[in-house]
Parts: sequence; structure tokens; C-alpha cells
Amino acid sequence: MAEPDHAAEVLLALYERALPVVYGYLFDRCRDRATAEDLTSETFLAAARTVRGRPEDEVTVPWLVGVARHKLVDHWRRVARTERVLMEVAADNPTIDEPWDAHVDGLRATEVLDELGAHHRAALTLRYVDGLPVREVADALGRTEHATEALLVRARRAFRQAYEEGEGVA
Repeated sequence: MAEPDHAAEVLLALYERALPVVYGYLFDRCRDRATAEDLTSETFLAAARTVRGRPEDEVTVPWLVGVARHKLVDHWRRVARTERVLMEVAADNPTIDEPWDAHVDGLRATEVLDELGAHHRAALTLRYVDGLPVREVADALGRTEHATEALLVRARRAFRQAYEEGEGVA
């Protein structure tokens, strides 16, 4: 039992020293408080997993900044993948029947998606970003397929309205 207590003490001391450095590093690069907080949490969760298996002298503030860098790169990759998929959906999806849909800006689309309610964001992300068929979206959300189709219609409408309002088109 002494080992887990020691690991917890090491992690707590490291957390107190490193939190401002790690958060500052991330915030300076992404300029978004919520993203920096999320990535800081991910960084320290990775540290907590690592501290159990490494001697304390290997887990340092510079090491944590390196982990934070990797978490930030992973975040940018996710954002880029989401933008790329949204652009592909807008450009190549044969189900798109309105010209408006072909002119969606990927970065703006990501921002609008983040502004939507959780149920709309989840449905749109699962369907269009992750590329799941409606049946699998329904299963993931615990809804019937018919209810999910209706949710997707409402989510697309909410997305379009928010997107156009942000562009001053409404």
C-alpha cells in the first residue's frame, strides 16, 4: 500500500509545480480556454497513468510539456480531420441536394458544431464526422432509427441556421 500513496504524493507535487506551465504552454498555442483546460486534463491523466509505472525522477515538468505538445498535436489532427470530413461531406456527398451545402467553410463548421446543443452535436458528429450509418447513430444514442432521422433533420436545420447567422446571411 505504501507504493500507491507514494505515487499519489509524487503526482500531486508534480501537478502543483507543472499546472501553470502546462496550461500556459497549451493556452499560448491554442488561444482557447476550454481547449487548453481539456488538453491540460488529458496531459495530467497521461501523467497519472505513467507515474504508476515509472520512477519519479523520469516524470518532470519538461516531460509533461512534451506530453502536452503531443496532446495538442492530437487535438489539431482531430480538428483537421473533422474539417476535412465536413468539407468532403459538403463537396462529395450525393445526398446533398442544396447548393448551400457545397459552400461550407470547414473551420466555421467546426465552430458552429461546437456551439450546438449536445444532442445535435452528437448526432451530427456520429453521422457526418465519424461516418456512421443512421442505424449505428441510433444505437449509439439509444434511440430508434426513425427518431434519429428526425433528430438529424432538426440538427442539420439548427446547424444551418447557426452557420448562416454567424456569416450574417440569416
